[in-house]
Amino acid sequence: MTTIRLAVVGLFLVIVGGSPALLTQNTVSQGAKAVHKPIKDHSTSLISSSIKDDEETVEIENSSYEVSETQIPGRPPEERLVIRKRVHTKQVLDEIGMEATTTVEAWPFGSDLSEKPLYAINVTGSEARTVDSALVEVSRGLEEVEWWSVYKLGTGEHLFDTDVPLVRFSISRETVAQRYVGLEVPPDDPADARLKDPHVVGVITYASAEHVIREALLTCDDPNRAQMLRSYADETRTISTGEPGPSIQMFFSQNFPSAPATQTVVIPISKDDLDLVHAQLPAHLHVAAWKR
Repeated sequence: MTTIRLAVVGLFLVIVGGSPALLTQNTVSQGAKAVHKPIKDHSTSLISSSIKDDEETVEIENSSYEVSETQIPGRPPEERLVIRKRVHTKQVLDEIGMEATTTVEAWPFGSDLSEKPLYAINVTGSEARTVDSALVEVSRGLEEVEWWSVYKLGTGEHLFDTDVPLVRFSISRETVAQRYVGLEVPPDDPADARLKDPHVVGVITYASAEHVIREALLTCDDPNRAQMLRSYADETRTISTGEPGPSIQMFFSQNFPSAPATQTVVIPISKDDLDLVHAQLPAHLHVAAWKR
């Protein structure tokens, strides 16, 4: 192909298959980079208070916007999303806990935000944040117990819940291959009847941004010990990643005034999966593959 620059500014003559074709400079630049329609939207934030029977109640609603990076799993490679987050809280002052609802909506960048969003996440929760331009994490704990729900940023689909802060790490030094780990400790009345078994300690989740790779059920032979490890008030649970391996390390420690008596569970990661066969566990604890 031969290109001849003409004296007229902003015009190119391109010889294609022996025939000349005229392209404007604007056409060339748009081919190199997508141009989006201008967008404009606004949302209201407010605060109000009321008094009834000597109780003072405060309601707050806050809205915020965010533009994602590209390469979002489940979306076209060069697409960005506009994310709108709304949090509404209602709290009686000097009392523990609150009512809170979090709404997360997403549109392709350049869309009219008055149109229906790609999806809307609407759950009880006090905060939402994006993670790695791949996930949405909503803080769900409204009283003394903290827990989080994790969703796919591209589709809004629920991925998993965790009662410990989300752990993220890369399994490759050569490429960015982010993986995510959580531990869900079932309440006394779980929706899944299998988790009512008194030997259950919790469900470990190992996931990519696209899907859950592996779930594993942690159990204990002694139901009283399992109950202690599940306790929200008496036990602190943390997760980290270790080397070499890599591996997932979980720590269970009793809270004050008891001695910590920390118990450690180590699960190697092999071929991008949890290596449950070679897991290192305290006596009478077991881990096995599990699926919802």
